[in-house]
Amino acid sequence: MRSAWRTLDSATLRAVVVMSLSVLVIGTSYGVAAHGAGLALWQIVLIATVVLAGSSEFVFVGILAAGGIPILAALAGLLVNTRNFGYGLAIGKHLRGTPEIMLGAHLINDETTALATAESDPRRARAAFLLCGVGVLVSWPLGAALGATLGGVVADPARLGLDAAFPALLAALAIPALRDGATWAAVTVGAAVAVASTPFLPAGLPIMGALAGFAAVEAVRRLRTTTSSASDQSRTSAGDDAPRRNMLEHSSARSTR
Repeated sequence: MRSAWRTLDSATLRAVVVMSLSVLVIGTSYGVAAHGAGLALWQIVLIATVVLAGSSEFVFVGILAAGGIPILAALAGLLVNTRNFGYGLAIGKHLRGTPEIMLGAHLINDETTALATAESDPRRARAAFLLCGVGVLVSWPLGAALGATLGGVVADPARLGLDAAFPALLAALAIPALRDGATWAAVTVGAAVAVASTPFLPAGLPIMGALAGFAAVEAVRRLRTTTSSASDQSRTSAGDDAPRRNMLEHSSARSTR
């Protein structure tokens, strides 16, 4: 892990620290909400450590608070967390060996993926992912414990505005990746799908729908590549046939003479 620290520059290290502190703050909000839903301190900390996925935990707690049964709340949280499958496809290629892949499967979330995918070098992406993952693994349960302790004092965590701080941080991390037109097109389509589906889908699922942006751009890219390849092949074939046509024309001219 020490070598991982040497791989990253100061800007990325600061981003890991800021991300971990932000997770601590949001974890506090989750702890307050979970306490209000009737969960005990040990249950709150255990869920935060084992699940380690903020959105699914908020969904779980929200359903419990609304009077839903725990099994349905767990299934809803699991459904929201299926977006991690896409994250795994992006992160798995940077990890080394089965033990690290198993650890990475637990550390995959919005924050670690955002930091890792912002790095163009595979070694730096791996280091950013692991270091941020450890930071989240410590700060999220710690924030949940702090929030559960303070649950009796802060009745409505939404009044603190903590729910807006985290999306703002993720947006700041994503902005540097918008360097080309294809990425902008994918973001535009994905954002439109997410916003349009938000009133109709449970929390977390519009993020899954946003992947349609990348799918659409990839489909267009492949279509253009196929069309270009077919055009090149057609030009090549035409070029290969030119000498043959010239020979036939020359033979025809000699026969005429």
